[in-house]
Amino acid sequence: MEIIIAKNTGLCYGVKRALKIAQETRRRRTGKVSTLGDLIHNPQVIADLERQGIASIEDMKNIKAGTVIIRSHGVSPEIYETLKKKKLEVIDATCPIVKKIQKLVAKLAEENKEILIVGNKEHPEIKALIGYSRGRGHIIENEAQIEPLPSKKRRAVLAQSTQDLYLFEKVVAALIEKTEELQVFNTICNSTQTRQRATSELASKVEVLLIVGGKTSSNTRQLYQISKRILPQTHFIESADQITIGLLRGARTIGISGGASTPPEAIQAAVQKIQQNFEQYSDEESHVQCQK
Repeated sequence: MEIIIAKNTGLCYGVKRALKIAQETRRRRTGKVSTLGDLIHNPQVIADLERQGIASIEDMKNIKAGTVIIRSHGVSPEIYETLKKKKLEVIDATCPIVKKIQKLVAKLAEENKEILIVGNKEHPEIKALIGYSRGRGHIIENEAQIEPLPSKKRRAVLAQSTQDLYLFEKVVAALIEKTEELQVFNTICNSTQTRQRATSELASKVEVLLIVGGKTSSNTRQLYQISKRILPQTHFIESADQITIGLLRGARTIGISGGASTPPEAIQAAVQKIQQNFEQYSDEESHVQCQK
């Protein structure tokens, strides 16, 4: 049996940066330290932060004092104002790439452009971007939502930083038919695009592919959907505990890919669990390699 790990699997720059900021803040502060919502979308990492004394709090009403860390996905200008009024110390761990997209949306709003944002309406990054759009932003979750839109002279379209490039391209193609002058900003981060390509390549080489990451992670879910289109035997798991012999039975080549918020330890744990399961019904040796 051969286990192949996708290229560039592991924490992305923005996630590593947010975790470093959170941990350094905890070391330097003696009072309460909390994050406004989950810092990143990975339950194991959030649980570890809780053990370090960094609480994840969804509702600002429940934050009375101390230091508040802005999650990597960013927040709207209104939330910054609310935190300021509460006289809380704010540490901003927003991903720099997301910050760049926020500035772009704010600029387009100043220019009175209609702004179409391709992304998940429930994702915190999208909710923050809508705040920067000054009421001019509209969320597009799929290609079908383009059909009822009226034709217009000018529009701008951009994407959530972790969006599926395939979907973004389809939306752009549909908008071209309805817009005389369409400004297209590919705001999907390079790390996300690289992971998507690597996962696609791996899905075409293996018999089973496991996507490891938090169920609420947008970029991890995109990897799952991309792989599933190519390889039906793709499975989305949050931890190695969910790997069973049934998922692997009959497979001689098994791939593993993980989202931007999936720590290396989770990937290694998945490799070990696969090897343990394989040893239960085979005497053959397993080999692990990274995708080339």
